[in-house]
Amino acid sequence: MIFRKYQTYCDRLQQDTFFLTSNNRLSEQLVDKIILQLNRVYPQILTNKEAEKFRSPKASLHSRLSNLIAHLQKKGDKPCQEFYRALQINAEQLYNNLPSRKILSPTFFLACFSVAAGLAFFMYCCNPDSNILKGAKKVLGFSPIIIGRHVRNICMLYMEDSSRKQ
Repeated sequence: MIFRKYQTYCDRLQQDTFFLTSNNRLSEQLVDKIILQLNRVYPQILTNKEAEKFRSPKASLHSRLSNLIAHLQKKGDKPCQEFYRALQINAEQLYNNLPSRKILSPTFFLACFSVAAGLAFFMYCCNPDSNILKGAKKVLGFSPIIIGRHVRNICMLYMEDSSRKQ
């Protein structure tokens, strides 16, 4: 059995469907832009006849968008990926707020946990007078890219306070 590390675009679109179709998040003009982009750039994904059907003013916007999403999911992963690309180009703010983009990856979680565990171990196990602590102050002092400025300042204050107490 093979396990996929990441979701497919069809899975993501399934997850994002309610978000995209609720509360008029996408305007009629934006949906038309996405349909036209899919039709013009990838006519194999959305033919002229299909594009006309999904742009028809006879149906409600919610219905047209729901039908478009279902149609793209039936066609496969590449059409769903192109839908996301069109959404990103035409509505980047909405694209960035999609529920499927809010999920943290396991790698990110493990990296954050490792840094936190390492710092905790270091803080509780090291002698404040040792050279290791002085070296850590230098590393933390010059690492604004690796960790945030606020976190760095808190760690520096904690280390200075620990060395003064002992």
